[in-house]
Amino acid sequence: MSQFLAKVPRGWLILACIGLIALNMRGPFVAVAPVVDLLQADLGFSPVELGLLTGIPVLCFSLASPLASMAGRRLGAEFAVMLTLLGVLAGVVIRSSGGGVPVMVGTVIIGVAITIGNIAVPLIIRRDFAPRRQATAMGVYTAALNIGSFLTSVATAPLADLVGWRLSLAASALLALAAILFWVPTVGARRAFVPAAVPAASPSGPGKVAGVGWLTAGLTLGFAGQAFSYYGVTAWLPSFLSDELGMGAAEAGAGSSLFQIFAIVGGLGVPLLARFASTTTVAVTLSALWLTVPVGLMLAPGLWWMWSSMGGIAQGGGITVVFIAIIKFARDQASAGMMSAVVQGVGYLVAALAPTVIGYVHGVSEGWTVPLLVILGSVLAFCVCVTLSVRWVARQR
Repeated sequence: MSQFLAKVPRGWLILACIGLIALNMRGPFVAVAPVVDLLQADLGFSPVELGLLTGIPVLCFSLASPLASMAGRRLGAEFAVMLTLLGVLAGVVIRSSGGGVPVMVGTVIIGVAITIGNIAVPLIIRRDFAPRRQATAMGVYTAALNIGSFLTSVATAPLADLVGWRLSLAASALLALAAILFWVPTVGARRAFVPAAVPAASPSGPGKVAGVGWLTAGLTLGFAGQAFSYYGVTAWLPSFLSDELGMGAAEAGAGSSLFQIFAIVGGLGVPLLARFASTTTVAVTLSALWLTVPVGLMLAPGLWWMWSSMGGIAQGGGITVVFIAIIKFARDQASAGMMSAVVQGVGYLVAALAPTVIGYVHGVSEGWTVPLLVILGSVLAFCVCVTLSVRWVARQR
């Protein structure tokens, strides 16, 4: 393999590795949802424990972000990525090895490991790609996140029917092994396994630039709106389709998958659109697409497939725009890591509340209008904050 990789341009190798790494950064915890009933029957989990199991990774994304940022700075991006892949591998194996405690422990390990990757991968994109190619690399990254989620959600249940839920969940380890096999020869064993600290933030970094506090706050609020909307819609769209349109559980679940599938279009489409339009125009376009989800479901629920598709494009492209803004604005690697940790730490903390908040509002209101208005509010936060933030970034460059 080393001889083959030596013939491939380094930029293409890094891009391929980013795609493989990203396949591991959502799929391992998305895999639980299709087999949650099997886990409950086998391990006797209560509804509260099941909710905790599915919510742990998102909480880790928030609570472990400062630790992940520190790991990226003190250990180096290559080593941090290696920690991500080894952590996912170990977590997946532990989760499938025993009873309720190993399942919970393995899930925590997976969540912390992926959090490190959430910080480290954008740093690698910022460092190893020319500015004109960073948007493309970020698009590949976010598209691969959604591809991993989609493939895992589709394959886990049928595989569980054949080999049981333990081996079905353990299958995620194969993607981690594949990524490791490509990552080590691409960056070299020394850089992959030996820590190397990132230089400290320069005096001209974000902390010293007028207006950066407002920019960081804007991206944080915008990302929080994006993440809250995504997790809220993901958790409750099947129930909406069942209640409002009378769909069966399987049909509603399959229908809501459009929201995930079209995120791939959004992740890859943003870099293409950015070649012909400004980043501000891209943000406005994504905002308009996002707004169709709550507004469309309220006014014309029968066209749910259209709103799910357009919203999928928006949520896949939205996270791409936020990270592009971070890597374009930050003056150095350390600053980019710290800024990313703040944006993701706060954003994912808000996102972790989304399923519970939407569920509570739905129960109290006994309908879907008020929950959709809550989603509308979070989407508007994304629209306003991200559009203003990327416009500010464009004016600074």
